[in-house]
Amino acid sequence: MQYLVWWRMQLAWSALQEGKDVATTAEQVGYRSEAAFSRAFQKAFGVSAGAVRRLGKTGIHIQ
Repeated sequence: MQYLVWWRMQLAWSALQEGKDVATTAEQVGYRSEAAFSRAFQKAFGVSAGAVRRLGKTGIHIQ
């Protein structure tokens, strides 16, 4: 189960860096709730999904 969560978060990170919005990304990786996705993303990476999206749009990539 942990692998599945890890994989979904990796896909989400990539989508957000490409500039996709948080709600669409959450749905694409299997979350029904944007809030639940945002909490899981924050827990996995220590940074908000919105921050990754904003930085990705500026061309700055967080590793």
